[in-house]
Parts: sequence; C-alpha cells; structure tokens
Amino acid sequence: MSKNVFDTLEERGLVAQATDAEAIRKLLGSEPITFYIGFDATADSLHVGHFLQLVVMRHLQKAGHKPIALLGGATTLIGDPSGKSDMRKMLTREDIDHNAECFKKQMSKFVDFSEGKAMMVNNADWLLSLNYLEFMRDIGVHFSVNKMLATDAFKARLERGLSFMEFNYMLLQSYDFLHLYRTLGCKMQFGGNDQWANIIGGVNLVRQKERGEAFGLTFTLLTTKEGKKMGKTEAGAVWLDPEKTSPYEFFQYWRNIDDGDVQNCMKLLTDIPMDEINAIDITDGKSINGAKEKLAHTLTSTVHSPEEADKALETARSLFAGAGSNANMPSTTIEASQLQNGQIGLLDLMLACGIIPSKGEGRRLVEQGGVSVDDEKITDATLAITAEQLQAGIIIRKGKKVYHKAILQ
Repeated sequence: MSKNVFDTLEERGLVAQATDAEAIRKLLGSEPITFYIGFDATADSLHVGHFLQLVVMRHLQKAGHKPIALLGGATTLIGDPSGKSDMRKMLTREDIDHNAECFKKQMSKFVDFSEGKAMMVNNADWLLSLNYLEFMRDIGVHFSVNKMLATDAFKARLERGLSFMEFNYMLLQSYDFLHLYRTLGCKMQFGGNDQWANIIGGVNLVRQKERGEAFGLTFTLLTTKEGKKMGKTEAGAVWLDPEKTSPYEFFQYWRNIDDGDVQNCMKLLTDIPMDEINAIDITDGKSINGAKEKLAHTLTSTVHSPEEADKALETARSLFAGAGSNANMPSTTIEASQLQNGQIGLLDLMLACGIIPSKGEGRRLVEQGGVSVDDEKITDATLAITAEQLQAGIIIRKGKKVYHKAILQ
C-alpha cells in the first residue's frame, strides 16, 4: 500500500496547522481530491517562499490529487495584510495581469498542468464583477468583526493602522474558496502558516453557505532555526527568474546557508529521501559541506536545469580552490554614464552590483578587511575603479563566499 501523502508532508515537517488533521489524512488516503493554493501576483516572478508552496502541490499531485493554482488577479488589487507591518504597494491592473502571466509560465515548470492534472484560475474572473451591496449581504453577514480583529493577521496591524480596504481581504479570500467549492468541487485550501485566519474564514464560509465538507491546512514557513524568514539576500529576494537571481547566485544562496538549516531545507524543499537526510552528521564539517552542496545542486537543477546546476557547482568549486574561473559568476554591466571623470568609487560600484545594501555597510566591510578586488585586499573605502579596469572586468569578493564580476559596457 502506498504511503498516505499527509504522512509524507508531516514527516518532512511541512504541516503547521490543520482544521481536522485526522479527517484530512483519511480523505487524502481514500480518494483523489481537488485543493487550491492562492498566489497574489505582487511581482513579475515567483520567489523561494512560493517555491515551498509549489513543492506541496507536487507532493499532492504525485499522490493523485488535483491542484488548483489560484492567481490573485483581483485580490492583489487589495493586498493581504497578513504578516505585513505596512500596507502593500498599490499595483495597476496592467501590472497585476503581467505578473500573473509570468507566474503561469514559471509554475508550469514544477506542476503538471496538462489536461485533467491541474488547473490555473484567476479570481479576477469572478471577484471583479461582484456587486458590493449584494456581496456584503450574502457574505459579509457571516463574518464577526470581533473575531476578525482578534486574529494575528489584524492585531499586528491595528497599532500602525489598518485600512478598511485591507480589512475586506479575508472576505474576498474566503469567497474564493466558496466559489471554487461550488464550481470545481474544491474541498481543501492550503497555504503558508501566515494564512491560517484567512483559510479558517473560507472553511467556515463553505460550511455555513453550502453545509459542505471543507478543510484547511497550513504548511511551515521557510525560516532559519532562529525563526527568521529565508529567501532574502542583501540584493533582495531570491527569485526563481534567472534574470533576477542568476542560477549561480541561486546555487550560492543554498550553498551558504547556516549548518543548522541544511537538513530542514532538504526536508521541506527537495525529494531527497528522509533516510539520507537523517544520516547527515551535523557535527562533521565534511558531511555538512557535502549536504549543502547537494541541496544547492538539487534545488538549482529543479528550478533552473541540471546543466545550470552543474555550471554553478563547477564555478563554486573552482573559486573556492582559487582557480578563479568566472565564466558563470554573477556579473553586472556598468554603463559609461555611471562613471565620473572616467572612474567610479568602489562603494558606488558595490552598491550598483547589489553586493551591499548601503555605502555605510560597504565602508564597514572594507575597513574590516572583508573586501578584495582581483584578489587584492582593499582597506581604503575611497578607492576609485577606472574605466580601463572595468573594460577588462574586475572581480569583487565580499567575505569568503560572495564573488561578483563588474564590467564596463
């Protein structure tokens, strides 16, 4: 008998909360079910946090269940306040539609959307045509303001300010579940643990309006062992788009994670067998480094391609060994207009390359001996790099592991 996919999710540490864990386990083990996960189109690429959701989709699809990827063409106009200290940036309809198209293309690499295997829908198709007064009478009546304000999603925002627009978001997401239940027989909603209150809202709405069987499950957020969210670098988010985060940078992100996070990332993000993950000796440097390399190669192969993973591995090993191969190293092209009098300050150059978040941080790094240019340690933060140097291309190294090539266009 094949393993129940719920047990797989639990074993790999993916399950955070469930409305009825035993009932969900029983349902997932007895019949193919349709479930959905929502993605608000706030950028033109998916990032590492989204990838965790796609991993869950793949686990369930492999077990015979049917995923619905819901693109938030309408809800992105509002913005989910969950987990946010401030209101999200307002996007135009054109921006959102463009982002949703980018999401579609990327998701198809990880989830099989062929006929009958999975679906992709956009909530703009039903939310944009709603009549507000009818919606409030039909849906709003089922939501208690007192209970909504008591949820973590809203409590954290009350002191800083919560707009009435955002306050409606829970109702819209809940209505999504009701609509998918009615039209596509969707019985489960999955999402990150910060979506718990919104998911509960949808489960309760389906039960109240349809007297139907509906369930919700949240999965673990991708965090370090200290509880900090993963997927951020000084240059910004770790994107799945190779134009925004190169395959080498993607590889290096995972190769350089803390020792204590490697097993957890393997469990959450890969299909590497649990026996192999549990066998990693976290007290042995060689074992840990081998595991990090395997994690980085596996994820880069999945997100980009086996060829890109091999190139990133080769580059990383050659740089570590001092061979200096930089063919696949992340690089930034500097425009002539960025130079003044035929040169550019090192700190300005590092900022342009996304190596540092600010000049202050860059100055501190230089003064502490953490920056090299073409293998020469730099201690003068006012150093200027000439056009001639940039035409040949220079390699900036930050710390022991971050390498970046800058070249004049």
